[in-house]
Amino acid sequence: MNIKFFLLSSLMFSLLAVSSISAVQAVSQDPVTVYSSRKEHLIKPLFDAFTKETGIRVKYLTGQGGALIERIKLEGEDTKADMYMTVDAGNLWYAGTQGLFQAVKSSILDKNIPTHLRDPKGLWTGLSVRARTIIYSTERVNPLELSTYADLATNKWVGRLCLRTSKKVYTKSLVSSLIYHHGKDKAGEIVTGWVDNLAATPNAKDTHIMSAILSGQCDVGIVNTYYFGRLQKKKPNVALKLFWANQNTTGTHVNISGAGVIKHAKNPSGAIKLLEFLSSKSAQEIYIAMNKEYPASHLLKSDILDNAWGTYQQDEMNLAQAGILQSDAVKLMQIKGYR
Repeated sequence: MNIKFFLLSSLMFSLLAVSSISAVQAVSQDPVTVYSSRKEHLIKPLFDAFTKETGIRVKYLTGQGGALIERIKLEGEDTKADMYMTVDAGNLWYAGTQGLFQAVKSSILDKNIPTHLRDPKGLWTGLSVRARTIIYSTERVNPLELSTYADLATNKWVGRLCLRTSKKVYTKSLVSSLIYHHGKDKAGEIVTGWVDNLAATPNAKDTHIMSAILSGQCDVGIVNTYYFGRLQKKKPNVALKLFWANQNTTGTHVNISGAGVIKHAKNPSGAIKLLEFLSSKSAQEIYIAMNKEYPASHLLKSDILDNAWGTYQQDEMNLAQAGILQSDAVKLMQIKGYR
């Protein structure tokens, strides 16, 4: 009996020792350092979940996207950044053109994230989706009047349209998609119609567009859906509703938040693990819950948002085009007087 007890005790001790060693090894892995233009409250829960699952700590620095790109460039081979995280495909594309990223090959990312939300060269990947679509007054607009982004340029919307300023990257990406689908001439006609239909000077923020509609200054606008989600959470009965644009043509324009692994990363393997984790079901659910963003993974349904706003068909233009055509979009808007 004593021998059995001794053997059992020894076995349990050995198992506990192995478990303790494994835990120490997990915690002692090099941390991943992320430079992010996304605010702390939107990324920390994701990093905490990653650490809990893998034992790998995440250090992070937040700031303005452009400033962080320049910092990484200046730091060069001495950079502490392993990953750069930001919003808008145009910003990710620009970072890629500046030599910030290294190409990543990952079967997990290939499985989780559709190709139109990833850089064709593997330099960056989308991690959450933000649809940019039409919003309208439920008191003054019949949704049967609505159809496409181009339709907002027609005479029936004269003096009824509010838009975000052309200086914002979301606007640049949307107009880039118009150029991609319609060509410069037709895209120019659409932008001209938008300008002619404006009820007011373009707004600085999507929240201003919604406020303008509610105040009666205009009847329709174009916004990122998560801004409406935030407002709807505060005011469930707000007299606004989303309309999914271009459902019978190109699909609703989408953009992303995303990230890439830094070319001179000190911990590239850890950064890839983090990137893969962020594409996982558990992380994608956090994106939905935190900011009402859609999952980038096509393996996960966004039931909460679908139930609230209905399902929609995405524009499947590869989002690298949002960067490639960005300078053309800026020139076109300047020529057409879209300020």
